[in-house]
Order: sequence, then structure tokens, then C-alpha cells
Amino acid sequence: MPGTLLRRATVIDGTGAPRRTADVLLRGGRIAQIAPPGSLTAVEGAGVEEAAGLVLAPGFIDMHAHSDLAVLADPEHIAKIGQGVTCEVIGQDGIGYAPVDERIAGDVRRQIAGWNGQPGLELDWRDMAGFLDRLSHGTATNTAVLVPQGNLRLLTVGTADRPAGAAELADMRRILDESLAAGAVGMSSGLTYAPGMYADTAELTALCEIVAAHGGFFAPHTRSYGAGALEAYAEVIGIARETGCALHLAHATLNFPSNAGAAPRFLEMVDQALADGVDITMDSYPYLPGATTLVALLPSWIAAGGVDALRDRLAAGRDRDALVRALDVDGCDGFHGERADWSRIQISGVGDPALRALVGRTIADIAQETGEAPVDAVIRILLADDLATGVLMHIGHEENVQAIMRHPVHTGGSDGILVGDRPHPRSWGAFPRYLARYVRDLGVLSLEEAIRHLSGTPARRLRLHERGLVREGWIADLVLFDPERIQDRATFEHPRRIADGIRAVWVGGELAVEEGRRTGSLSGKSLRATDEGTR
Repeated sequence: MPGTLLRRATVIDGTGAPRRTADVLLRGGRIAQIAPPGSLTAVEGAGVEEAAGLVLAPGFIDMHAHSDLAVLADPEHIAKIGQGVTCEVIGQDGIGYAPVDERIAGDVRRQIAGWNGQPGLELDWRDMAGFLDRLSHGTATNTAVLVPQGNLRLLTVGTADRPAGAAELADMRRILDESLAAGAVGMSSGLTYAPGMYADTAELTALCEIVAAHGGFFAPHTRSYGAGALEAYAEVIGIARETGCALHLAHATLNFPSNAGAAPRFLEMVDQALADGVDITMDSYPYLPGATTLVALLPSWIAAGGVDALRDRLAAGRDRDALVRALDVDGCDGFHGERADWSRIQISGVGDPALRALVGRTIADIAQETGEAPVDAVIRILLADDLATGVLMHIGHEENVQAIMRHPVHTGGSDGILVGDRPHPRSWGAFPRYLARYVRDLGVLSLEEAIRHLSGTPARRLRLHERGLVREGWIADLVLFDPERIQDRATFEHPRRIADGIRAVWVGGELAVEEGRRTGSLSGKSLRATDEGTR
């Protein structure tokens, strides 16, 4: 069977151990041999690549991805595989494409069109097992899937803003149990998004009991990354402490002016929980702005009843004054408890091409030009765009970003939205940016530690079997890059630029990217918890 011999590569194995120079033979989809430099000779059928000065590392694992439909609809998927990402965790933020039924499938697609678009892709599955099967037909990257807690609510409680009844909670636990048994790796929540935000702590605790029983993890988008951030983190840490469920803090950050310099207080909470035996990891992206949908910034009460009811309320105009108060005066849960600063909210993408002139502009600028109040501009845009508008939120703090990424249980997550005219550049550049800006330029992490954060640590969280490290006999999910040249090129003005400095990417031993170009290989598959086991 043909293979590849990499000569004199600098091996950084994903454990945090010091780098070493070695010859590495790839054969049969695995790392067949790692030997001292110059000791391996080309075997029959093996191609030879001189890798002196290049780093061979485990493929990067994107612990917070929004590629749920893109990985199926776009076989090239160069945005992620071109960064060296070989595995993505999808089903994030409490709303996703499985499990669904005929009643909710269409509304789910509309609700998160700003995250995933509306590609002409038939959702020919309903349960988690069907989705995982569909993801195993050949994709650019491997995928691991979370059960979205909002879907559990939609399937049982519906869109109502009320506590779940005993029978409804029992049904949620049953569906969650079935989805985890099918191979989902854990459960996500979107506690600033309807309907997941309507769940109380007791409901989340009852669900996490099921996750813990399967050895999975809870990945919450918490109730606030603004004024109530520390309280929101305390809630989910408390749930993990009570249930014994592993906790992975999604896009761990502290944003808005109220949280400047607050990372040490957050990390003190994490360290205390770790010392008490709570199993915690977290991911973050290496940028200051965040991204979401414009509709997600609205208060929870206006979204009760689902997307059609929300549209009707916005169109009727009766709630206009209450929206002004919630957004501009008091602050609301959709806006993380903060009063809206519309000069920091920038349109990144629209569903309706007729609205493209709005892309790149802030809500404050749009409202000033038209003479509207910002809330009126928001209502008008959402109605015209069928709620599909994406936004950037310029709300981050560099000191918080750096403090969080230094933490030993930190991992990398792009939170990358791939659709829209000008999506966040993290979709194309997050992982090279870690290695260029925060390793080479600023020295926030050593290269060995950064690679551990981006591969070995997330592989352990996902319980991957024989993946996530450069180790003999393990599956060859690998990236080969030049540490002096690697550089993200995606910007807010030009977000779809491929990074420099990545020589090659392998998924399951098949060459997927060579010198920034896709090979056409589709060797990715769904990595089911039931198959991966524990290591």
C-alpha cells in the first residue's frame, strides 16, 4: 500500500513534550513509524518529502464549529481543512439539525439560517443516528456531534417560555439518552437563544445527569458573556459539580465594558472547581469581536412561540416601546444583560441579496442615515431579511483573551460562521492565528503548548481513540506547516483568504490539502462516542 515518508520533520506530538526531529512514515492511514532522522529509507511505493524545518503536528480540533451543513454541502470545505483542522465539533449553542421531527425541521433551518445559510441540501434524517450516518458518507473533515438542548425543548415543550412539565422532562431525557447512545459526544446549550434559554437550572441538571451517565460532556453557551458572565459561569460549574458531568465551556470569554480585566476572577472559579475534582475544559477564539445573528440580540420574551410568532410581533409594532426599553435602557438577556451599544454591532451577512448594501455597516450608522431609532432599524432589517441577518459584535478585551488562552485546560474553537458576505475571519484563520500572533509574535504560548491546546487536550475531551497525537500506530490526522511562515490572511474586509505556511494536511492518512490546495479527498467521517471509546 503506498505511503509517505517525511524526512527530518520537527515533530510536536500534541502532549506538550519538547519537539524532536524525526523521520515519519505514513502508511495504511496510520503513522506507521517514527524514527531518528536519516534512519528511514524509502520503502516500495512510498513518496518521499523533505520536511526539514517544518513542524509535523496532530491535526487541529475545532471544539466549537458551525459547519453543520457546510461540511455536507461543500465538499471542498477549504475554510477549515485549509487551516489544518481535521476534526470539528458541531451541534453547538443549543440549536442544530438533529434530533428533529417534521414539525420543527423547517423552523430550525430558519432560526439558524444566519449561522448555516440555506443550502439546497435535503435534511434526509431526523434522529441523531441518521445525522451521524449522513456525516459518514465522506467529508473533508471528521466531525463529532453534540445534542442541542434547544432541540430537546422544541420536540417536547415547544416554543413556550415556561418550565418543562414532568412528562416533558422525561421525554427530553429519553431523546437525549437515545442520541448519546447513537454516538453524540455530549450536549450543547444556547442559554441566550430561544428556546434553550427558557430552561431553568433544575432542567439543565436533570439533562446533565443523562450526559454524565454516558461519559459525555456539557458544552454550554452560558446565559451571559456580559453583565452576568460570572454568575452564568457559576451556574454551569454548579451543575457539573452536582451531577459529575464533564463541563466544556463554549467560547469562554468575558465581553463588554463591564468585564474589562475580569478574566482572573473567572479563572479563579475554574481553578477552584478543578481542585475540587470537577472535570472542566474550555475553548476560545483568538480575536476580540464576536459574531452571532441580529435576531439573537432581542430579549427572550419576544421570541416565545417560535419564529413565525416573533415575525408577527415585530411586524405588528405593539412591542416596539418595550423593545426600546429592554435593549437601550435596561439591558436584556439576548444582549447579555448589557444596554445595547449599536455602534459596536456591524452587519456581516444577509440572507436577501437585495440587502447587501448593509453589509459592513453598523446599526448606529444605518439608523443615523435613515433618521430612525436603532431599534426601528433592527426591526426593519429583520423583517426584510426573514431573520437571517448576521452580525459582528466588537466587544472583546485583549487581556481577557490572552489570560484565558494561557490556562492549561484551554482548547481552540473557531466559533466560525461560514455564510454571509463578510463573515468573521475566524472561520478561515483562527488556528493559524493562534500559531502566528499568539505563539510566534507575542509569545503568549510556546509552540508545544499551543499544539497541545489545539490537538491533544481536545482529543482527550472527545475521548478519541488513537487520534490527537503524533504517535506510532495512531491514525494519521496530521498537519505539516512552516512555523516561520504560518500566518492567517483572513481579515474583516477579506474574510475568505486561505492561510499561508501550511504545507500539507492529512485526514485518516489521505492527503487532503497540499500547498493550500484541496486534493479532492473526502476521508472524513463522524467520530461517534460509541466507536471511539476511552483512552
